[in-house]
Amino acid sequence: MQNISPKIQNQLAMLQQIQQQLQTILSQKNQYEMAVREAKRAQEEIKDAADDAPMYMSVGTVMVQKKKEVVNLKLTDKVETLELRIKSLEKQEKMLQGKFEQLQAQIKSALEGKSAPSAA
Repeated sequence: MQNISPKIQNQLAMLQQIQQQLQTILSQKNQYEMAVREAKRAQEEIKDAADDAPMYMSVGTVMVQKKKEVVNLKLTDKVETLELRIKSLEKQEKMLQGKFEQLQAQIKSALEGKSAPSAA
């Protein structure tokens, strides 16, 4: 590691940072996708319920009774919001993936270029 130039060491550190950011984004994306599936499942469950059936929503640590249409509307809003967040994360993921691949190629070419003369 000592014979690697400071520039390449810096690029390797940046590469690790990008990799960590990608892992964070993927984790958030998975959480949002799971929340979307749960909300859609809840919508499916209440679809068959009678319009006057008692429905409850969690508000913080309290359960509050709401009308079916209010619960369905809140779930729809939640799904739309989460899907927008997922799209945003996908854009960030794509951008970081491009940076990662570009930086990885730069490091690879720098290391290959450096090791070629020393092997000769």
